[in-house]
Amino acid sequence: MRRYGKDADEDDIRARPGRRGSRPRTRTRPKHEDAAEAMVLTVDRGRLTCLVDAGTRQERAITAMKSRELGRTGVVVGDLVAVVGDLSGEPDSLARIVRVEERDSVLRRTADDDDPYERVVVANADQLAIVTALADPEPRPRLIDRCLVAAYDAGMEPLLILTKADLAPADPLLEVYAPLGVRHVVTRRDELAEDDAETVRALLRGRSTVFVGHSGVGKTTLVNGLVPAHQRATGVVNAVTGRGRHTTVSALALRLPPPPGAKPGSKKALDPGWVIDTPGFRSFGLSHIDPSRVIHAFPDLEPGTVDCPRACSHDEQDCALDAWVAAGHADPARLYSLRRLLSTREAREGD
Repeated sequence: MRRYGKDADEDDIRARPGRRGSRPRTRTRPKHEDAAEAMVLTVDRGRLTCLVDAGTRQERAITAMKSRELGRTGVVVGDLVAVVGDLSGEPDSLARIVRVEERDSVLRRTADDDDPYERVVVANADQLAIVTALADPEPRPRLIDRCLVAAYDAGMEPLLILTKADLAPADPLLEVYAPLGVRHVVTRRDELAEDDAETVRALLRGRSTVFVGHSGVGKTTLVNGLVPAHQRATGVVNAVTGRGRHTTVSALALRLPPPPGAKPGSKKALDPGWVIDTPGFRSFGLSHIDPSRVIHAFPDLEPGTVDCPRACSHDEQDCALDAWVAAGHADPARLYSLRRLLSTREAREGD
């Protein structure tokens, strides 16, 4: 008979051997000093594909998951991580990510301007390729401006890629962004010709480039042309709405093919650059961005802000930038471009 209360003794306590939680907990976490370094190539429902021993003959892709000790730490494409466990890359093998290394850059966005939750899109990229079609669908300069603000905030160099130049001229749109000095490249058709592909690759060599753009602009078609060894599904643009299907549902890092004539085993052959394809989007929220950081992308204007009033929006009556430009220190078109970009955070895309 089991007894309860003050009459119970140790024989009356039933404990199941090996019961979860029976071992004492500790705050001490292993350092995993012998963990291998890997780069995250894609994330899919809790499973991450990582590249181990990149650039060597032992290079291989492995499947991993976050270890419990990471808690809520997010892991995104482009992250450099420390992995332990089964690193063979064999089918059904699984490794654990035990540490996320410090990031050099972070590209963030929010779903909309009133969304308080920022989302990390990609880590450790140094270039943002903004892909837009010249027609079918029509260009959306406000969205391009927003992507530029995000690039400047992240410390990434922007690159403007204009597709479908066989349907509309590129000069009118390029004139809008000429004062910013943004590098650009124009492709002639939806199906990327090899000479166009090599022109684009030349701007991507040795860099990690994130491709962004709203649905239907031919972004995935472009990526397929740049990395022909890996083909992603493409969609069809609606002729009435100009919208395409979100055929890319997760970010994916792809290595560029080596340049023509690269010697096997050389740095150019082993590290030709990375292309990171991302899902298409219809908006690019900037609620997480402090407008004061955008001025850092305008080194010709930044010194002129010394005499600005505190918390100056750079678009008000007492802004010192007007006098700075009037004194000949910078082109007026540059100040106009800065103010146009800063205004994108105050107005919704599409206004």
